Amino acid sequence: MARRGQSQAGARQTAPRKQQRVRDRDDLISVLARTVREVEAAVHRGPVTPALRTRFQVVALLVREEHARVRAEEASGAARAEQLKRLDGIGTILAKTAVRDSALLALLAGDPVVSDAARSLKRDMLRTAGIEPAPDEVTPTEPPSVPTTTGRRVVPQSVVSRQLANPFLAPDFASARQSTARPHHLAGWELLGPLLSSFERAGGGASACMALPAPSSRHAPRGLELMPHQAQLVAAATSGHRTFLLADEPGLGKTAQALRAAEAANAYPLLVVVPNVVKTNWAREAGLWIPHRSATVIHGNGDTIDGFADIVVVNYEVLDRHVGWLGDFGFRGMVVDEAHFIKNKTSQRSRHVLELSERIRSRLARPLLMALTGTPLINDIEDFKVIWQFLGWIDETKPLAQLMDSLDETGLTPADAGFYPAARSCVIDLGIVRRRKVDVAADIPARRIADLPVELDGNAGRSIRAAERALARRLVSRYESALAKRPSGPVAEGIDHDLVHRVVSSELKDTTTTTGENVFSMVRRIGQAKAGLAADYAAQLARSAGKVVFFAKHIDVMDVAEETFARLGIRFSSIRGDQTAASRQKHIDAFVNDPEVAIAVCSLTAAGVGLNLQVASNIVLAELSWTNAEQTQAIDRCHRIGQEEPVTAWRIIAAQTIDTRIAELIDRKAGLAGRALDGSDEEVSSSTDVQHEALVALLTDALSASP
Repeated sequence: MARRGQSQAGARQTAPRKQQRVRDRDDLISVLARTVREVEAAVHRGPVTPALRTRFQVVALLVREEHARVRAEEASGAARAEQLKRLDGIGTILAKTAVRDSALLALLAGDPVVSDAARSLKRDMLRTAGIEPAPDEVTPTEPPSVPTTTGRRVVPQSVVSRQLANPFLAPDFASARQSTARPHHLAGWELLGPLLSSFERAGGGASACMALPAPSSRHAPRGLELMPHQAQLVAAATSGHRTFLLADEPGLGKTAQALRAAEAANAYPLLVVVPNVVKTNWAREAGLWIPHRSATVIHGNGDTIDGFADIVVVNYEVLDRHVGWLGDFGFRGMVVDEAHFIKNKTSQRSRHVLELSERIRSRLARPLLMALTGTPLINDIEDFKVIWQFLGWIDETKPLAQLMDSLDETGLTPADAGFYPAARSCVIDLGIVRRRKVDVAADIPARRIADLPVELDGNAGRSIRAAERALARRLVSRYESALAKRPSGPVAEGIDHDLVHRVVSSELKDTTTTTGENVFSMVRRIGQAKAGLAADYAAQLARSAGKVVFFAKHIDVMDVAEETFARLGIRFSSIRGDQTAASRQKHIDAFVNDPEVAIAVCSLTAAGVGLNLQVASNIVLAELSWTNAEQTQAIDRCHRIGQEEPVTAWRIIAAQTIDTRIAELIDRKAGLAGRALDGSDEEVSSSTDVQHEALVALLTDALSASP
């Protein structure tokens, strides 16, 4: 023991515990191995309860500490290797188990917040293994009361310019709500547990939706029109309501409702926090629904943002860099999209979102706060807590003033049977809005296509844009060479559009021999770059709306999607062209009949016809077709006789690439095809037409930009 103590003197920083050893340390690894198997089995059975998450976290903490201790110990190579091997095995089980629940993944972080319950369980497990905990582990320490942040903070230069240009940016704390404490008959009662329980015990089949006023107007800019259910929420904001948990099912237009509500509340500047895959779409939707308001999107360090914009869109992944200046920006409203992303209070993004909400509420009496999610509950009823805290309805321990006043007015306590339905109504009236597709089916089209533009960031995005510029340069070179060789000589001014079409026809004819990028390889590369983003969005839909059909043209895109779903613990079927008839039918039956199979990953060519997948009403088109007919055939796998819900096809489009142009051409050709079927003399277009016109547009734009 003395020799070991001397040899570990320099290792105590990596192995922070100083326990008194009572029995063999292998006993601890045995305890961890047994516990992790029990946790794994319980997670597979579901649901993941708070107690189960605590056990998972304690195993992760002890594995990390024991791993550091063993590596620092001077023991025989074989003995140490065996211990590390066993610990790595436990770590592998932890990782595989964590992919089934995002809250478990957060507990594997290097700096988790450790609760008192976790500390207590950790001490018990150590004692079970014959190890007396160190004194500093016996006395728990309180977690920090103020959210902590990690990583480097940035302040974009455009934001600095805005601060210097506007001398009135200092917050007016006098306008914040002044809380006047008043006696409540509920003082001394523990209320958060009963409030959460009221949604389990007192629903009685009633919809969790506040009473909404009749819409005063459904009109929006540029001839757009809100659907009746959308206009109702906007009317509520117009009448003065300021907090909403908007839990409509996907496809019911939550983005448009939030933007128009912000306009009704004059909640500018407005902060919008979203997943990465939809942040470009938010800017696009803002341009449609409130075009007189400027929107800016934060990418990376925010070097390209407009510090004077009315709407600032930021994704969860970079929020840690910007939370400092965002907190001082003077926002009058905040929208959190896919709000179930913040349900884990220990995660960094949740702490940042709560910090920003608290700072906004401390400066403004009635800011607009909106949490948007089709699935506010994923694991258990406690998923409500962080969302309610973001909205300012509760804090960590109790209801806040508005909710407490409402509960007090009921005259009931948790000891009364009538408390639970009354409490549920009090929370709903604060702003829970939930509508399903079947509830508003008359409002929405039976089938619609929703475009979701995504930014291709990083090396892949830069490489694709560079390749597209190279393709444009080659077309320009062909054009200029052909122009110079004409007998009449080059045209002095303007673009020869007839020559443009001939150059493009020649390019398409030579695609097999042309070196460098062509339109086909370009589109394939874009599909590969979009694959992960499209799969992430399909996973979000599957969690919030049920079964999803995922269509792709290329096998490698399907492979990326399936790897993503497997990593996220989402079960899927795979329908491909190289399957036997029996294997194909097995996968179809699994998707249709097994409620645990959430996604069907389908080849656009192999599964675009002849299948009945009406069990799903949401489709993700990860890659664009060359014809509207192919796209329509894919959508019709779900939109067919027997489908009881409106069908939405989410078309993933790479912004600022030829992908956008192709989508526009497909839609235009769809109109031509419709007129042709209705008796017009127009010819129905082919895939070659789209390829040709996409390159014509690319060359024409390049020539127009030339000096």
